[in-house]
Amino acid sequence: MVLNISAGLKQKIESRQATVCVIGLGYVGLPLAVGFAESGLQVIGIDVDESKVDSINLGLSYIGDVDSQRLSVLTQGNHQTQKALEGKDNGQYKPSFSATTDYDVLNDADAVIVCVPTPLGKTKDPDLSYIINAVNEIARRLHSGMLVVLESTTFPGTTEEVILPCLRNTVGTYNNEGRPLAVGEDFFLAFSPERIDPGNSVWGILDTPKVVGGVTSSCLEVAQTLYGCVVRQVVPVSSPKVAEMVKLLENTFRATNIALVNEIAIICDRLGMDVWEVIDAAKTKPFGFMPFYPGPGLGGHCIPIDPQYLAWKLKSLNYNARFIQLAADVNYGMPGYVLGKVTGALNQARKSVNGSRILLLGAAYKENVGDLRESPALDLIRLLEEQGAQVAYHDPYVPRIELDDMHLESVELDGEVLQSSDCIVITTAHDSYDWQWVVDNSPLVVDTRNATRGVLSEPGKVVKL
Repeated sequence: MVLNISAGLKQKIESRQATVCVIGLGYVGLPLAVGFAESGLQVIGIDVDESKVDSINLGLSYIGDVDSQRLSVLTQGNHQTQKALEGKDNGQYKPSFSATTDYDVLNDADAVIVCVPTPLGKTKDPDLSYIINAVNEIARRLHSGMLVVLESTTFPGTTEEVILPCLRNTVGTYNNEGRPLAVGEDFFLAFSPERIDPGNSVWGILDTPKVVGGVTSSCLEVAQTLYGCVVRQVVPVSSPKVAEMVKLLENTFRATNIALVNEIAIICDRLGMDVWEVIDAAKTKPFGFMPFYPGPGLGGHCIPIDPQYLAWKLKSLNYNARFIQLAADVNYGMPGYVLGKVTGALNQARKSVNGSRILLLGAAYKENVGDLRESPALDLIRLLEEQGAQVAYHDPYVPRIELDDMHLESVELDGEVLQSSDCIVITTAHDSYDWQWVVDNSPLVVDTRNATRGVLSEPGKVVKL
């Protein structure tokens, strides 16, 4: 029976007869859903946000990595598709990708992938509520021959210690025998960490190797078959726990190395050196060194958050992840360090932060995207406002900021707004900015990204991190 169900599901996937549901249509879920649909699979996206669902069904993308034209072909069809349907099936086009808020579509799904947020609570504890809510919906509709994959980043053990018990408690039965559905026999469960890098035009879903860990060998085989439809290389590991740890290692590596170079920036400043020159010289070594770059803090959903999941898990094992905590202390302290840089630069101009007009260039956490998640620019705005500054921002990718008590709109960037500001703070180095023009029209610039490298300016006008 194991062979029949798993082999049948694999054959259904390979022949592109399977229906895949993706829960959560954000920066991870939408590109993944589009990838599966473009591979020939029938895809249905599920999201509680009706505006996202409506946009997808209209063929309008809200994610920079997914072009609207590309999405429209999947949800609306194209001229050739519609023409081929004339006189067939009443001329109705069935889109290869559609979206809904109704979880009942899971009743007919062959595979379901969970890509929901996994934030931290106020006390830095993992918030699994989005995962649990999604899995509860799956459990109510779990059926024989279904593959369930979690992609949301979480602590090691989540798939087997949280997800599996929830699915096992389902009221579903196998083949009317009254026997509870068994993992690896009737349904299949795996974890595959997302590796989406928003705005990266080089490494996308197709080219980025996909790590997969299954609860059983048959779970792994089915999951490998599914992801083999959309990626060139699938990397199998021995268990979901290993796959979960892989993701945390990747981002803890990034977070700790960024913390190291942030501290090196502070050290270089104290010693009267340019940290950017130091890094440029160090990276000429062809072995044993990988360049990381300082900035105003950590941003994005993964790098600031994921190490804390690991630290939280280790606390339950009576172990203090000191290295992770130290890195977090350095990185979370960078907006305050930038505030000090702004204060010092204004003091040199015989001005105080209180009452000064300060313009931030860039609000997104990284260049050339509109992603505000955990952006250090938001922390810096709050710190500056607490000091009495009049803060404005410009970002070509972020027309407005509406987070908690923060409600700002991007100002129009022209010579007048630059000249009327007391200090310009470069927080995101978008490619669209003309840095020479910015410096020429600004009275004072604090550059946290080395964006003004090579720009000509009078002495003391540009202050770097």
